[in-house]
Amino acid sequence: MKIAILSCFYPYRGGISQFNACLYEELGREHQVKAFNFRRQYPEFLFPGKTQYVTQDDNAVPVESVSLLDTANPFTYISTLKAIREWNPDLVLTRYWMSYFAPSLGYVTGHLKGGHCRVISILDNVIPHEPRFFDTPLTKYFLKGSDGYVTLCQSVADDLLRLRPDARHSVIFHPLYSHFGQKIPREEAERALGLEKGKRNILFFGLIRDYKGLDILLEAFAGLPEDYRLIVAGEPYGSFDKYQKIMDGIGGKERIRLFLRYIKDSEVSTFFSAADVVVLPYRSATQSGISSVSYHFEVPMIVTDTGGLKETIGDRGTGIVAGECSPEAIRAEITRYFSDPDIARTCIMNIRKEKERLSWREFCRKLLDFYELIR
Repeated sequence: MKIAILSCFYPYRGGISQFNACLYEELGREHQVKAFNFRRQYPEFLFPGKTQYVTQDDNAVPVESVSLLDTANPFTYISTLKAIREWNPDLVLTRYWMSYFAPSLGYVTGHLKGGHCRVISILDNVIPHEPRFFDTPLTKYFLKGSDGYVTLCQSVADDLLRLRPDARHSVIFHPLYSHFGQKIPREEAERALGLEKGKRNILFFGLIRDYKGLDILLEAFAGLPEDYRLIVAGEPYGSFDKYQKIMDGIGGKERIRLFLRYIKDSEVSTFFSAADVVVLPYRSATQSGISSVSYHFEVPMIVTDTGGLKETIGDRGTGIVAGECSPEAIRAEITRYFSDPDIARTCIMNIRKEKERLSWREFCRKLLDFYELIR
C-alpha cells in the first residue's frame, strides 16, 4: 500500500516531528511511505521559541521528505495537492494540533477527500490548550477534509464529536518514544547535570507554556523540606519573568535547578535518569508526549485530573492523579509519593506492562485496521 504523510519532519524539531518520524519508520516496514514536509511551518515572527529547527548535535532522526507546503503561501497549497495526487497514494495521513494549520492542511485534505485515496487525520488537539475566538471555525473547516480521525485519548475524541457528531473515529493511545536511548546510572546523570547526590529529584520537563502549570509546581515546591530538589528542563515559550518572580519570593530557591533551553534528543536520557518522579501540573491537557518519554525511562508521574491524563496515567496505575490543580494538592501528592516506596514500585511495574502494549507496531496495526473500516 502507498501511504503519504503530510506533516512536519526533520529538520523541524519537537514532539510532532519525532512522532512522525517513528510513524514513518514503522509503516515503512511493510508499506511504501512518502513524507510530504513543510517548506515553512511557521513564519519566524509567529514562532515563540528560539528556533523551529534541529541543530547538528540534536541527534534527531533524519527522514527523507519532500518539502512543499508553506503555511503562509496559498500557492503552495495547490502545488502540494498536485504532488500528492501525482504520487497517487491509497492513504493520506496528516497531523492536526492547532488552528493555524487549518487553512493549509484543510485545503489539501479537502481536495483529496472523495477521490481514490482515504484521508485520516491524527488529532493531537481539537480545542487548543490556549483557545482563541477563531479556533472553532477554523477547526471545523479542517475537519471537513478528512474521511476519518484518530485521537490519542478519549478527551480529544469527545472534543471532536462536539464539533462533528458524525465523525468516524478511533481512539489509539500515544505510543512510546524509544529513540532517546537507554537509562544511565543515576549518579552519572546527576554528575552530568551538576547536581549533588542525596536529594529527592522532581522533574518538570518540556516546553514551558502557561497551561502547563510550572507556576503551580513552584508554589507547591516552596512547602517541601530541604531534601527535595526541583529540576526544570525546557525552553520557555514567552517570558520566564512570572516564574522567576515566584522563585524570588519563595523559600528553597537554591534547590531549584533551571535548564531553560530546548533539550536535545541526546540529553533527554540524562534528565530522566536523574529523576525520581515527573510532575505534570497542567491546567489543561489532552494527552502528553512527556508521559511517553517517562514510560520509556520507567519514571512514575504525578499529574492533574485534566484532559486525558487521568485516563492514560491514573487509570493505568503508572502515576498519581492530584485531586485538584492547586499547589496544595500537588504538594500533598509529592509528599505521599516519597513517603511510601510501594507507590513507586507499583507504578514502575505498571509502566512495564504499558510498554508492552504501547508499541509503534501496535499503533500502526490499529491505524490500518481503522483505514480498512472506512475504505
